[in-house]
Amino acid sequence: MTSPDQNVSTARAVSPDSGTHWTEEGAWQVAPGIYRIPLPLPQDGLRSVNVYAIETDAGLTLIDGGWAIEASRQVLDRSLAQAGYSVRDIASFLVTHVHRDHYTQAVVLGREVGSHLSLGIGEKTSLAQLRNATPGESHHTPVLVRAGATEIAEQWATAFRSERIDPSLWSDPDTWLEGDHQITVGARDLDAVSTPGHTQGHYVFADQSAGLLFAGDHVLPTITPSIGFEGANPVQPLGDFMASLTKVRGLPDLRVLPAHGPVGMSSHERVDQLLDHHELRLTQCLAAFDTGRELTAHDVALTLHWTRHERAFETLDLFNSALATMETRVHLLLLVARGKLTSTTVDGRDVYRLADTTSHHDPQN
Repeated sequence: MTSPDQNVSTARAVSPDSGTHWTEEGAWQVAPGIYRIPLPLPQDGLRSVNVYAIETDAGLTLIDGGWAIEASRQVLDRSLAQAGYSVRDIASFLVTHVHRDHYTQAVVLGREVGSHLSLGIGEKTSLAQLRNATPGESHHTPVLVRAGATEIAEQWATAFRSERIDPSLWSDPDTWLEGDHQITVGARDLDAVSTPGHTQGHYVFADQSAGLLFAGDHVLPTITPSIGFEGANPVQPLGDFMASLTKVRGLPDLRVLPAHGPVGMSSHERVDQLLDHHELRLTQCLAAFDTGRELTAHDVALTLHWTRHERAFETLDLFNSALATMETRVHLLLLVARGKLTSTTVDGRDVYRLADTTSHHDPQN
C-alpha cells in the first residue's frame, strides 16, 4: 500500500531531466551515457515505469524492460530512436525484479533480438508459480482468507477468474543473480545489491563512481513499494525490506534513479523516510490491540488510514483493500517476530493478540 505522500503535487512530480512530468514520453538523459525512458502502464495507477538505457561499446544495457504490451513497445521504439538506437542495439537487460512492468518485455525482446537477461535468483519460485498457475486461480486468495478478509477474498477470486497468464512471458532468465557482487557494464562497474522485500529477488544497481542508484521499486521517491503482495509468500517480507533499506543506507549517498517517479532524490534521505514510515505503521498496528483483544490482519487494517488523504479502509477499491490487508498482515508478522504480538490459527484465520511481556520470577524471600 502506498505511503501518506502518494498523491504528490505536480511540481514534485516534474523530473529535472525532462523539465516535465516524469511520465512524459522520451529518452531523457539523466547522466552522460544514460537515458531514462518512461514506458506506459495502461490501467495501472503508477502510470509509467522508468527503464534506463546505458550506452556501452557493445550496445545498450537496459535496467528493466517494461510491460510486454503493444503500447509499451511502440513508446520504447520511438524513444530509442530519439536517442539514435533501436531494440536491436540492446545487448543485455538487468531486471530489478519479476513484476510484469519490469520483466515481461525484457523476456520478449531477449527472445526477439538475442539480448542477455539477468534476474535475482530469489524470483525463481515466483516465476515457476506464474508458469504453472491454474487458469482463473490466484495465489493471493488463500492469503486473504487467512488474513480474515473473507469477503474481499471472494471478490478477488471472482475478479481473477477471467485473467489468463501467458507462460511464455515468464521464462527463466539467462543468468540468475546471486548475492552482492559487481557487474561490468561498458566502462562502468555496477554494484549489484540484493534487496529482498518488495519481492524476494529484488536487486538494485549502484554506480558509485557516478553517484547513481538504479533503485527499481526498492527506493521510490513519492510512494512506498507494496510489501506482502508476492506469490512466493516469504516468512518475513517487511523485516527483509527494512533490512535491505538499512543495507542501501550503508552505501554512499546516491542520486536515486527510481522505477516510478522523478529522478534525483537523495538515497539516504528517502531510505530514512521509508524506515520511519514503517516504524510508525508498526506503532499504529500495535495500538489497535487492547489487553486480551484478538484481531485478524483485516480487523487491524480497518482501524488504519490510507494514502496522503488519510482515507478510511472502506473507501478503497477491491485491489487496494486487498493490498492494504496483505500489507497490514506483514506488519503484524514483524510485530510477532519482535515479541510484541502472538499469533494462532483459528478456523483457518490467523488471529493476533498482545504478547504477555510480564516477567515471571520467583518471589524473593
